Amino acid sequence: MSAPLVAITRNDVADYVSSLLLVYLIIIFIWVLASWIPRMPYNPILRGVLDFVNQVTVPYVSIFRRILPPIGGGSFSLDLSPIIAVIVLLIGGRIIVGLIEG
Repeated sequence: MSAPLVAITRNDVADYVSSLLLVYLIIIFIWVLASWIPRMPYNPILRGVLDFVNQVTVPYVSIFRRILPPIGGGSFSLDLSPIIAVIVLLIGGRIIVGLIEG
C-alpha cells in the first residue's frame, strides 16, 4: 500500500517562505531585546540560545550597519541598522512571496 501523492502548489511554497521570513524577523527582535540587557546571568542554555541568535542575525544586520553606523557616542549610541534591516526584510519578503505566488 503506497501513500497518496500530494502536490505542492506555489501557494504552499509561498506560505513556507513567508513563515521562514517571519521566524527570521522574530529572531531579529529577540536579538534587539537581548542587546538592551547589559549583563545576562550565566546559564548554559540561555547562553547557547543567545549565541545562536547572534550568529544568525549579526551577518545580516552588519550589512546595514556598514551603510548606517550607530548615531551618537559614548555610553549612549543609537543603532538604527536593525530597523533598516527589518524594513528591507519586510519589503523584500513581500516581493519574493508575491513572485512565488505568481
